[in-house]
Amino acid sequence: MTSVCVFCGSSPGARPEYLAAARSMGAALARRRLTLVYGGASRGLMGALADTVLAAGGQVVGVMPRSLARAEIVHAGLTELVVVESLFERKRLMIQRADAFVTLPGGLGTLDELAEVLTLSQLGLHAKPTGLLDVAGFFDPLLAFLDRAVSERFLRPEHRALVTVGGDPDQLLDALERAVPPAVEKWL
Repeated sequence: MTSVCVFCGSSPGARPEYLAAARSMGAALARRRLTLVYGGASRGLMGALADTVLAAGGQVVGVMPRSLARAEIVHAGLTELVVVESLFERKRLMIQRADAFVTLPGGLGTLDELAEVLTLSQLGLHAKPTGLLDVAGFFDPLLAFLDRAVSERFLRPEHRALVTVGGDPDQLLDALERAVPPAVEKWL
C-alpha cells in the first residue's frame, strides 16, 4: 500500500471531533509515507486532512472537477492537482490512483464516493480494501443499514465484510494493509 484515497466532507461538521479525526488520519498517513489522494479542497475536513499531511512533509494528490474548482477553494499547496471535467472522472481517477480507501464523516458526495467504491469491489472490478474511520458514532446508522440489507438478503455477508471499521487511524490502516478481498463468484 503506497497511496490511500480519503473521502470526507468539505465542511468541518458540527463536532470538533471530526476535524480532529481528519488531522489524526493525515498524521498517520504522513508517518507511514502513504500518499493521500483526495478531492482537492482547502476547507472542511478535506482541507484539514491535506494540511496535516503536507505539514508533515507528505505527498498529497488532489483531484477536482473544473466546475467545482470555480466554486470551491482549491488547495494551493498540493503536491499534485489534477483538474478533470466531471465528478465521474474525479471518482474514476481517485479510484485508479489509490491502493485503499478510507471514509471520514461527510455528506452526500462522501456517501456517493463510498458507495461507488464498495459497489465496484462487490462486482469484482477492484480488490482494494475500504475502511470507515468512525468518529463519535457517525457511521452507526450506515452500518445498521448494511446489517439490515444482509438480514433482508439484499447484501451478502461477504460483501458486508468489505467494510472495515475503526476508530483509530493507525489501527484502521493496519487492518486495511492486512485485508484480503473475498473470493466471490457472483454478487447475487
